[in-house]
Amino acid sequence: MKDYFLKLLAYDYYANKLILQSIKEMGNPTEPIRLMSHTLGAQQVWLGRCVGDPNAQKGAIWPEWEPDDLYQINEENHQLWVNFLNRETDLNRKVSYVNSKGDSFSDTLSDILAHLVNHGTHHRAQIGQLLKTAELDKLPVTDYIFFIRNMHQSN
Repeated sequence: MKDYFLKLLAYDYYANKLILQSIKEMGNPTEPIRLMSHTLGAQQVWLGRCVGDPNAQKGAIWPEWEPDDLYQINEENHQLWVNFLNRETDLNRKVSYVNSKGDSFSDTLSDILAHLVNHGTHHRAQIGQLLKTAELDKLPVTDYIFFIRNMHQSN
């Protein structure tokens, strides 16, 4: 199960890189940058919750990051999540946390990981629609199965 989530995290990182490149090609429009910053900021907040950081809920859910910084943030987030997951022994353990509205919840780590990747997919789709509307010539293919096929071709 851990290998599956590591693969999903690798996919999420890969898809973020593709979308970041498309955003850059379009001249870094404001709304796609805002959505990608949110996606990456939420990754940091969720990691804080998973490691038990009592200040995690104070993390920026909608940070205002510079476009050029997003590549490095994506890289750092990915490494932190991979390192965290490699140390974990129980993906069914409950993670208790407080959300940005002050509500308390407790979810399994595996459900949080699934949410984390789905959250990224959701916002990348929104960004793709914005870029398509702005007439980007060609959107990147960020489907999971294409990622898997590329992985197999590389090996």
